[in-house]
Amino acid sequence: MSGEPTSTGAAVAPAVREGIADRLARMIQLPTVSAERAERGQGPFDAFADLLVELYPLVHAHLERERIGELGILYRWRGRDAAQPMVLMAHFDVVPVDESDAWTHPPFEGRVESGWVYGRGALDDKGPLVVVMDAVENLLATGFTPARDVYLSFGGDEETFGGAARRIAETLNDRGVEPWLVLDEGGAVVDAPLPFVRGSAAMVGVGEKGVLTLRLSARGEGGHASAPPARTAVRRIARALERLSPETFPARTPAAVTRMLELFATRADGIPRALYRLLSRTPWLTARVFTAMGGEPAALVRTTVAATMQSGGTAANVLPSRASATLNLRIALGESVESTVKRVRKRVADRHVKVEVLEGDGPSPESSTRNAQFALIAEAVKTSHPDAATVPYVMMAATDSRHFHRFSPAVYRFAPLEMSKAQRASIHGVDERVEISALERGELFHRTLLQRLE
Repeated sequence: MSGEPTSTGAAVAPAVREGIADRLARMIQLPTVSAERAERGQGPFDAFADLLVELYPLVHAHLERERIGELGILYRWRGRDAAQPMVLMAHFDVVPVDESDAWTHPPFEGRVESGWVYGRGALDDKGPLVVVMDAVENLLATGFTPARDVYLSFGGDEETFGGAARRIAETLNDRGVEPWLVLDEGGAVVDAPLPFVRGSAAMVGVGEKGVLTLRLSARGEGGHASAPPARTAVRRIARALERLSPETFPARTPAAVTRMLELFATRADGIPRALYRLLSRTPWLTARVFTAMGGEPAALVRTTVAATMQSGGTAANVLPSRASATLNLRIALGESVESTVKRVRKRVADRHVKVEVLEGDGPSPESSTRNAQFALIAEAVKTSHPDAATVPYVMMAATDSRHFHRFSPAVYRFAPLEMSKAQRASIHGVDERVEISALERGELFHRTLLQRLE
């Protein structure tokens, strides 16, 4: 459907609809598990698209909607200027649920209770999607027209490294659309983001690491296990994995991490303040310190490699003639798929071990924190979460927005929802949930973002 509001409605306060929790609950009740699409079928995904029509009548009366493939939904909200539009992204697929996990409420019940919405997708990523749609619906109720065209890009296979968002990005690129701003899921509003840092921070991803899946495979002499040769296929793979230590890749500090430390220094006191200032001025030292800390800090400054699957052998007393291991690598900013594969081969240093690329996407460039786009995000945060500082960082996970950075210079990753440490742990885990008041502030963020778009 298409059409345009007749006035900007700039001076009219939107009449915010009640029931955002119930709308999210109904979305959760549709098991759009992309990894189980073969078993569950296309039905839940088509039902989700139909549900949006039911829940958001004004959006479907005023915006143009098209399906891009089976799992992509693209809306166009025509603004006063079609050049350099805004793209707001989310995905509506979710990860599977382990039936042996003990959820407080069934994961696809969509329970609303005591100020919370429970269920798979509440945070990742149906919660961020519902606040976008509610903001647009509420603004349309006032007759508002955005200053620029606004696209809403929703994909249904983000969790399976799928192609819905890629097809949407290619469609827009083929049409000559060059987004001024792209905003997808990513960081959130968190308390005490680093030790000794006061207050809350809206963590905005200005770049994301690349993703690479490699398979290492080797062949050897099969036969009875009672007389093994010196170098079996299994031993070759084991030796190769041992050589891929955490120090395989060099450490370097992205500009976003330096800027993050600068801002955190202003929210710390005493020795921590001095330390954060020192690190922000000495990127080489930051790389060393973060590497020594291990875990997430180390992952911020270098490519990581993790063996996730191994196979080989058919019986306990038979030497396998072939063995393999699958590696998951997260490529640091400034590197590439090609340079990463080259370093892995060099480190393995065994011509009998084959290194095969299964899938890969390079890291994104870093979007600026000193432009009008980032300032607009910070302005919207100031309205929706007045106590939070807007802070850039680098995402270690992959998002659908990676398909846009090739032709859009300003791509950011931020879900405007408060998330405690326990909530963040529930993403892809047990008892995923979001507070209703957080949804309301998330809607306010997007409403402000759209109203102040110039």
